[in-house]
Amino acid sequence: MVIPWIGFSLSNVISRAEPLSKAKYVAFDTFYDAKQMPLARASRIPLPYREGLRMDEAMHPLTMLTFGLYGETLPTQNGAPIRLVVPWKYGFKSIKSIVKITFVEKEPHTTWSQMNSQEYGFYSNVNPDVDHPRWSQASERRIRDFFKRKTLPFNGYADQVASLYSGMDLRKNY
Repeated sequence: MVIPWIGFSLSNVISRAEPLSKAKYVAFDTFYDAKQMPLARASRIPLPYREGLRMDEAMHPLTMLTFGLYGETLPTQNGAPIRLVVPWKYGFKSIKSIVKITFVEKEPHTTWSQMNSQEYGFYSNVNPDVDHPRWSQASERRIRDFFKRKTLPFNGYADQVASLYSGMDLRKNY
């Protein structure tokens, strides 16, 4: 699905923050307040929700911080006030309602990797050749399409981002 996000490249924020050279990763934490969100505990997911990227992934111009879509302010259900959009990765990497960004030396413990590392690896690049343990990822159905189509590597952004992963075993580093 192509969404007209309103935002800016995350690299703009990172450049202004001037992280130390030892920072190799960027960690993102979502909003969580147990008093305002009493039902969130029932999800059994460690909160606040946390995601992370390598610094080179975060600095890529396609990686965006967004505050709107379709010409409007980002609604709560889409991640207001600000969310991450990483179009070549699976959706759970595009964390919503970001309230904290941290530059770290070591790969951050992310929510889904912590919950089930066998199914949700840190990189989470769209790779149709690596099935999720419970379903195939070789094909997808686009919104408004009746038939499925072949899933493209890196969600169709291979020309722009595959070089970030050269030399990596993308079956192992999913």
